[in-house]
This record gives sequence, structure tokens and C-alpha cells, in this order.
Amino acid sequence: MGKKAALLMNKKAVIVHSGGMDSSLCLALAVKEFGASNVLSVSFIYNQRHGIEVERARKISSHFQVDHVELNLDCLSKITQSALIGNAQKIEHKAGEAPNTLVVGRNGLMARLAGIHANSLGAGCIYLGVMELEAANSGYRDCSRAYMDLIQSALRLDFADAAFEIRTPLVSMTKKETMELGHKLGVLEFLLENTVTCYEGIEKAGCLKCPACKLRNTGLKIFSLEHPDFKYSYRDQILNLIA
Repeated sequence: MGKKAALLMNKKAVIVHSGGMDSSLCLALAVKEFGASNVLSVSFIYNQRHGIEVERARKISSHFQVDHVELNLDCLSKITQSALIGNAQKIEHKAGEAPNTLVVGRNGLMARLAGIHANSLGAGCIYLGVMELEAANSGYRDCSRAYMDLIQSALRLDFADAAFEIRTPLVSMTKKETMELGHKLGVLEFLLENTVTCYEGIEKAGCLKCPACKLRNTGLKIFSLEHPDFKYSYRDQILNLIA
């Protein structure tokens, strides 16, 4: 067994880590509870629209001194279509329809794979940064707690472990509330400067147009107005956004 494999043999929590704000907040929460050496960051590579998110997940994991692995899910691009797989499609969200950025079943698939890996490492839980706000505003059906409860039940059967958890600590929060959490944990400035939320892979304030940027920046503007002394490099840009 190699040194790296030995390091990964015992963990207490596994984070499904996209390199965005929400999953990185979950990473910070897990590190606070379990300690960095007991946490594993897992990112998935599935020909996503931009590769910078995996690069950032790697960087953020290193900052928190957390082991990080990347799993290949290239088969997704062969069995389903989404504007977030590859970059051939223009991002659209037509009224009354799910957005074309929905990757059908993605969160459930990643939760199951991360859960299987967690079980093999002795970890009793996985974390996902899903938010019901995303389900309501962005049409992502796999972002609710009810959805994760179904996946959790299946994993408990798979592992013969009624205590195994899918943790979704942000699921009922607003984006502004996630900023408050990051501020309380003392990691908000670092995450604002280093995570990538934008569907186009643009860092910091992002493209300002995609649904992910609009939701995040609206919450960040409210937070910034309520915390006039909190500084980050693009604060003025966020404050100048039209409501």
C-alpha cells in the first residue's frame, strides 16, 4: 500500500467538493468538528463546463490541510446532456421549465459514490452543500433535503448502517445566511477570494449574469451592507450591483 493510500484509510467525514462557496463552507464545518486529518475532499470530473472548479477545490483543500481526491465521471457526458457538461450550449432557463444547466441525477450520483468511498474509509457521514434555495430559484430538483433523505436511506441499506448520514448544513439557508456562517467561522474572506461559483468559471464576482452569480451576489450584497467593515477585493463591485 502506498503512502497516499495509507493516509486515506481512516476518515470521519467526506465532503463532495466542487470548489464553490457552499461545498467549501461544508469543508470548513467538517474540519472544525473532526479535524483536518479526519476529513477527505472529493471532487468529480465529468467534462464540466469549466475545469477551474476542480483546480480551486484542490487549492482550498490544501489551504485547510485536508486530503483531496478526484474521481472521473466522464460517462455523464455520454448518457445525458446539460449546459454544464461541455460548453457547446448557451445557458438558458425558460419559464416553466427546468434550466438547461440541470445535470439530471448528478447530486444523487455523487452522494452515492462519495458515500461508498466514505464507508470504505470508516467515515460515518458525507457533506453536500445543497440548498433548497437552489431548488426553488434554479429548478434543481436534487437540491432538497427530501431528496437527500431518499439517498441517505438507500446508503444506510447498502452499508447496513442505520446511523450513516448525508449532512446538508446549508440546505435551509439563504445565501446571505451562508455568508454569515463563513464570517463566523473566520473563513469568509478566503472563500470569497478563492471559490468559483459562476457557471462560466469566472472568479470573484463572476459573470454577473448566470443564475449562480445572481443568487450569490444578491446575498453577498445584503451581507456587505450589514457588515460595512468587512473587506474583500471586489466589495465595491458587489455594492454597485443594481438590485
